[in-house]
Amino acid sequence: MNFLAHIYLSGNDDLVKIGNFMADSIKGKKYRKYENRIQTGIILHRAIDFYTDTHPIFKESSHRLSDRYRHYSGIIVDIFYDHFLASNWTDYCDQPLEEYTIRFYELLKLNYEVLPSNVKNFLPYMIEQNWLLSYASTDGIQSVLNGMNRRTKLKSGMDRATEDLKLHYSEFEHEFRQFFEDVQRFAEQKLEQIITEK
Repeated sequence: MNFLAHIYLSGNDDLVKIGNFMADSIKGKKYRKYENRIQTGIILHRAIDFYTDTHPIFKESSHRLSDRYRHYSGIIVDIFYDHFLASNWTDYCDQPLEEYTIRFYELLKLNYEVLPSNVKNFLPYMIEQNWLLSYASTDGIQSVLNGMNRRTKLKSGMDRATEDLKLHYSEFEHEFRQFFEDVQRFAEQKLEQIITEK
């Protein structure tokens, strides 16, 4: 799961959303220095990542790309699945995606001081280019994959993955819809469990 799905799966608590969003930048037990609800978001993020990586449908999607992209295939599928969430947004949320993303960017600005330094570094680009909304189009996905490829010093070839998305679009979308039903149930249950145990 990429940014949009992690935010969505956080439920309605703003600080849980922030924790989930920034969790990749928080290593080991460093999450304990944050406010309780942000901790909850970080723990939820890690649980969702493990659930996703071990889910048979996600593995099926990744396997379709593995010959061409090797260990980058899972990262690509994360991005593809965010595309399908964004492009089918009205099936999952009553609030328009543009409003949802603007509200989340405002939330990040209001809580800027708690964000890790690397998140603060990319945040202006994220907002200016509206990454979350851009996931809804294949052109937006192409831009994301171009940036990912540059960060791997052009070794990953991820900039070519939009070709695979278009070639197997219906298969990836079908797998996303099946998987997302499962991960929604998991995230709801896991969030309740984390809150109960804290």
